[in-house]
Amino acid sequence: MNICGYYPESINEGEGMRAVLFLSGCRHRCPGCFNPKTWNFNYGEPFTLERQREIIAEMAANPLLDGLTLAGGDPFFSAEEAAGFIQELRSVLPDYSVWIYTGYTYEELTAAPGSPEWNLLALCQVVIDGRFVEELKDTTLPYRGSSNQRIIDIQASLAGTEIVHWQPAAL
Repeated sequence: MNICGYYPESINEGEGMRAVLFLSGCRHRCPGCFNPKTWNFNYGEPFTLERQREIIAEMAANPLLDGLTLAGGDPFFSAEEAAGFIQELRSVLPDYSVWIYTGYTYEELTAAPGSPEWNLLALCQVVIDGRFVEELKDTTLPYRGSSNQRIIDIQASLAGTEIVHWQPAAL
């Protein structure tokens, strides 16, 4: 698995101050994608265990961070490797909030319990799901690019029978 970007601090990819990791590789190829270079699975740098531990140490040392966001490409095309990284992260930061972006829908990801995609989803707290649709582009929406995309509370949704949309923390 390769990474094609890492922001140690961002307020654009989820609630609060978050570290953001961009994983290489995507087969959705959404027209109008803001970064088509990330479709290439070989783009960027290898995400070695050493590099993973460097990033985790950096996150652990930053008291301003509220969590991590995985974006891409699409992390679910490298579901097993991404899940391994989150497990490594949780060994150091067990209560860290993890948001994840995907072109898949929640329904597609939960269709096969126990699959690598389902397992990765279950490790996260919030998913922004759905392919980017250029005709539905809306720059006023928080944390997403088109109006078909949803922000889903994963744990609440998995615990019930219906999708629970994420709600911002009360101020």
